[in-house]
Amino acid sequence: MTTLTIFIVTVFVIGYLCIALESVTEINKAAIALLMFVACWTLFMIDPAQYLAEAIGEMKALVVSQEIERHLGSTSTTLFFLMGAMTIVELIDQNGGFNFVRDTLQTKSKKALLWRIAWMTFILSAILDNLTTSIVMIMILRKLVSDKQDRIIYASLVIIAANSGGAFSPIGDVTTIMLWNKGVITAIGVIMEVFLPSVVSMVIPAYILSLKLKGTLSFTAEQAQSVSASDLTTGQRKAIFFLGVGGLIFVPIFKTITHLPPFVGILLVLGVLWTVTEIFYATLKGVEEKGAMQKRVSAMLTRIDMPTILFFLGILMAVACLETIGVLTMLGDGLNTVFDGNYYLINGIIGMLSSIVDNVPLVAGCMGMYPVVPETAMAIDGIFWQLLAYCAGVGGSMLIIGSAAGVVVMGLEKITFGWYMKNITWIAFAGYLAGIGCYWVQRMIFFA
Repeated sequence: MTTLTIFIVTVFVIGYLCIALESVTEINKAAIALLMFVACWTLFMIDPAQYLAEAIGEMKALVVSQEIERHLGSTSTTLFFLMGAMTIVELIDQNGGFNFVRDTLQTKSKKALLWRIAWMTFILSAILDNLTTSIVMIMILRKLVSDKQDRIIYASLVIIAANSGGAFSPIGDVTTIMLWNKGVITAIGVIMEVFLPSVVSMVIPAYILSLKLKGTLSFTAEQAQSVSASDLTTGQRKAIFFLGVGGLIFVPIFKTITHLPPFVGILLVLGVLWTVTEIFYATLKGVEEKGAMQKRVSAMLTRIDMPTILFFLGILMAVACLETIGVLTMLGDGLNTVFDGNYYLINGIIGMLSSIVDNVPLVAGCMGMYPVVPETAMAIDGIFWQLLAYCAGVGGSMLIIGSAAGVVVMGLEKITFGWYMKNITWIAFAGYLAGIGCYWVQRMIFFA
């Protein structure tokens, strides 16, 4: 390993630590990720001939620029997908599309509510994404459960169910979106083979948590009221919900039919939903009023979570630099040597690491570390890639800071790190291991 390579790796490691310690440094991780991106590629520019044979003489700047643009092209497909999905979900939420979800969940039995919350979160996170689903479910829980101690148990299950639901869906988690965009998993493959392990990883914790709940819930008149999220009619709000959610479900089908990148499908859905909502609002009187204008797509585009988008841009491009200098390949070879090619153990460890550090750079790193090798565990839809989707997604549930869903629930419900670790970590870990075991049995019996 050359001196320049060591410098680049050192910059990445320092940046990674700063991201992991965001709560301590109080510096937004997006800022650190962007600095990592620029610093790594600037160091790379000092002597690109070490890594790119073409980068010689006066042409080296052009060659390096072309290399960055190549990686930026693949990264941007993920970013545009996320931006489109965020806008669609925000549009559904702001126009009251999730109101009927709350009505469906409502029950007086604490245990019945827990199972309804678990399954609804699991299903929605597979269609939307685990972060958005967590926010929606916590907002609903606040209307259904007044007792704080009961609500944090439900909220903890929301984290587990959201991460489990996102793990088997090609659009349910950023990591599965990345793997799907990269072409190492297919929509049908990951749904068929990771669905059952994901269900197991949710059902076991849900059952254990259900033992902690006894009695019934009481509802106040205030809780029973529905939130009127817009001036649209109930039918129009439901139309937006089903059109948006149905469109998200259609994206993998669109990719299969057209073979176009997933972000093209998500932009198609956004365009259709945008047009329909514009027609709805054009029929309203007083559409110029601020309240109505704020619920139109043109206004919602200004509220996209840009720090998150920039974080993904920075971290994925920094990881791309490590891939270009060959560090990830070396690391992958080292892991294979140490663990003798045991992909269950390798991915199991990656999953546990994802509860400590962000799973996005972990998965990005793995995609750079391991090539696709046909007719092996590294083939498209092979054991390695499917287990990576499962472990990176579900593993984040073991600590409350281990996933975007956990972090947002932690902030909304003020759940402490210590309480979650004492009461929930072992439950999530049990579900995580059971899911891996389920995947192994499934592979031995049905997909051998």
